[in-house]
Amino acid sequence: MEFCGYPIWSVALICIGVFVAGFVDAIGGGGGIIAVPTYLLAGLPTHYALGTNKLSSCIGTAASTFRYIKNGYVDWLLAAPSIFLAIVGAHFGTKLQLMMDEKYLKYLLLIVLPVAAFIMLKKKQMPETRGDINPWLQRGIVWGAALIIGAYDGFYGPGAGTFLLFAFCHLAKLDVRTSSGNVKVVNLSSNVGAVATSLMAGKVLIPIGLLAAAFSFTGQYLGAGLTIKNGSKIVRPVIVLVLLLLAVRVLSELFVG
Repeated sequence: MEFCGYPIWSVALICIGVFVAGFVDAIGGGGGIIAVPTYLLAGLPTHYALGTNKLSSCIGTAASTFRYIKNGYVDWLLAAPSIFLAIVGAHFGTKLQLMMDEKYLKYLLLIVLPVAAFIMLKKKQMPETRGDINPWLQRGIVWGAALIIGAYDGFYGPGAGTFLLFAFCHLAKLDVRTSSGNVKVVNLSSNVGAVATSLMAGKVLIPIGLLAAAFSFTGQYLGAGLTIKNGSKIVRPVIVLVLLLLAVRVLSELFVG
């Protein structure tokens, strides 16, 4: 049996993987570092894996973004220009990704994913209050990060939220709640820019992406409903296992054929 041209076991693996990614993301972050490899392990070509993942993650990000907006954790003076810049960055990042040969993308992911995982797992405590910084310097940092990290999000994606949170908290001196709200707005914008570009290029498997979105949302919902002390004790081994499985698959494809 097949679904959207892929074996049922392959689609089931995607659903399980994105569910786990959503669950882990709700506990301690790092969902994208699990979701992207899951699509690749299921056998999707790299461009389709990245494009389809953007569709499913876009829907999940929208839900959490509106929650931050509802609670008043978004600084719109900073966020409004960031939306435009993130969409532009993601569009050009995705265009560059689509121009690259899949073989080189696979080489690149063997470097990018472990680095993103390391940074995510080592992230420091974020400030509870705003720091003292020139308002225009703060805007320049936030808007520049939205453009540059938005481009990375369009090109590849995993770890983008962590990179944005670091830039907003430690460089732009925002408090962690406002930083998190603005990160979600930028992340949603870059996801929209990326998925729109991938859709125009025909690199999104819409039925699989929508099905995966439902499982991702369920994982996020259940994970958010749990209070787990030292959530990284769960997050860390799952991420390491997924990255090891991906490395074995990619290396076997590249060097064994």
